[in-house]
Amino acid sequence: MTTRSTSPSAARLQEVAEGVFAYVQPDGGWCLNNAGLVVSDGRAALVDTAATRVRARALKEAVARVSPRPPAHVVNTHSHGDHTFGNELFAADAVIVAHEAARAEMAAAGLHLTGLWPGVEWGGPTVTLPDLTFRDRLTLHVGAVRAELVHLGPAHTAGDTVVWLPERKVLFAGDLVMSGATPFCLMGSVAGTIDVMARLRGFGAETVVPGHGPVGGPELLDATEGYLRRVQELAAEGIGAGIGPLEAARGADLGPYAGLLDSERIVPNLHRAYAEARGATPGEPMDVGLLFSEMVAHHGGLPACHA
Repeated sequence: MTTRSTSPSAARLQEVAEGVFAYVQPDGGWCLNNAGLVVSDGRAALVDTAATRVRARALKEAVARVSPRPPAHVVNTHSHGDHTFGNELFAADAVIVAHEAARAEMAAAGLHLTGLWPGVEWGGPTVTLPDLTFRDRLTLHVGAVRAELVHLGPAHTAGDTVVWLPERKVLFAGDLVMSGATPFCLMGSVAGTIDVMARLRGFGAETVVPGHGPVGGPELLDATEGYLRRVQELAAEGIGAGIGPLEAARGADLGPYAGLLDSERIVPNLHRAYAEARGATPGEPMDVGLLFSEMVAHHGGLPACHA
């Protein structure tokens, strides 16, 4: 049996281009997210934080080892707590930036994530909302490095942001892209995420830092799209057979995607695909609590969270 390497000490700051780093937290499962760091001319910007106080402190220590100053900006790629709960540890020095919908989602959700996994040592996080929001795109200059913040979607959520470094050919994709882990459209859109993959290919990234899992290249976009197209196929088959998403998930053949982490996400993904196949617009609100509870039922219990 393979042992999951999930302790905070397993996280690594990996330089993926000159002055550009990916902070990767193995194994990329529930709440084990990645972050990013850009350092240039004595300035720094951070992309996302971490779920628990212990993990956010470890991230802050890793940043301090390579940056002469604390980050002046923190970009939240979306609203979920594993990417935002650590904001408070950086807020004294940084302007926190996010899409306007992400800020609204953060305010509405509060600390809801901590209630889903009460056994996790969260460390008493608080919700530190973004100071600066944008609607379509925003350019951030980190020393000599230009970072383009682009809103895409609805996809993973309604307020997703990618951070594109054109001169470095590096894309911080947030949870629009996961590496070795199952895509998740509980609060977003299956069709919308597929559309976003086409737009992301147009950037011409050589390095893609996903929201979870190992750093890769454009092949991560292909894998995300391939999985979600399979979800759409399963939804069409289920609708044709007159069965609901939960029943369809129980008999689903995911083919090459069966080994992805957190495969139970097939249930909310199918709910989204069913709704969209029946005419729902991408990102249309759905009962998140119901979808999550059905996912838990399909899994046979609450999925493991090693945050």
